[in-house]
Amino acid sequence: MTTTNSLPPLIQARGLSVAFGGNRVLQGLDITIPDNRFTAIVGANGSGKSTLLKALARVLRPDEGEVLLEGRPILGQSSRYIAKRLGFLPQSSIAPDSILVADLVWRGRFPHRQLLRRATIEDIAAVEHALQLTGIEDLVERRVDELSGGQRQRVWIAMALAQKTPLLMLDEPTTFLDIAHQIELMELFAMLVRREGRTIVAVLHDLNQVCRYADHLVAIRHGGIAAEGRPAEILTVELLQHVFGLAATIMPDPLTGTPMVVPTPLSREWPGAEEASP
Repeated sequence: MTTTNSLPPLIQARGLSVAFGGNRVLQGLDITIPDNRFTAIVGANGSGKSTLLKALARVLRPDEGEVLLEGRPILGQSSRYIAKRLGFLPQSSIAPDSILVADLVWRGRFPHRQLLRRATIEDIAAVEHALQLTGIEDLVERRVDELSGGQRQRVWIAMALAQKTPLLMLDEPTTFLDIAHQIELMELFAMLVRREGRTIVAVLHDLNQVCRYADHLVAIRHGGIAAEGRPAEILTVELLQHVFGLAATIMPDPLTGTPMVVPTPLSREWPGAEEASP
């Protein structure tokens, strides 16, 4: 007699439906997020991608269906346990008035600490590591409300990283970041998956960054999954038209060989059009 030691996936949903004001945003959606991979969720505005992420993170309660965390219904698990397993960063977060960067990042350790107990070596190491990964060591004594939008975003990401969860969910994490910090962040996500075995799920907009860094792509359309799989396998001009209404050419990225999306201009009246004409 043989037995298997296969574990259930960290996070999955079955028959997930969510409605707002009588408008169904997610419709009977089934999804299993692959463990130890970087999954990107993409779709047009209003397609339901952020709603899906919030439902998976137990921020939203589904009208139908269920979300399973490690094979058990997430709604039946304690908030403290979930906070040790799942970190969630929404699109926009509001910090308490006058809070220092160091104090906000330390809040990521709350699920792991006992009331009135001093910080452990593990707590200190986790916070220092998160500050280093996000490049904000020099901001620790500054107030969060006096930082730029991009700096604040990195502070919130550091807090999520300090939480040290195996599963990390982020809703548009590159918002407010300049292109250099966007790339640094995408490199960081890829590194956390590759070196630390984290499972990362992020709602993203830049398809070329998604194709370069994500292992798994989920394309959402009208509250359902239009396609999912490796970006190189599922991203086609037909999918772009179906999901985004976008006419484009797909070619290999000259540096990585991953798919690169080049949108088709809506008119020929752009600088260099005559030189580009055949």
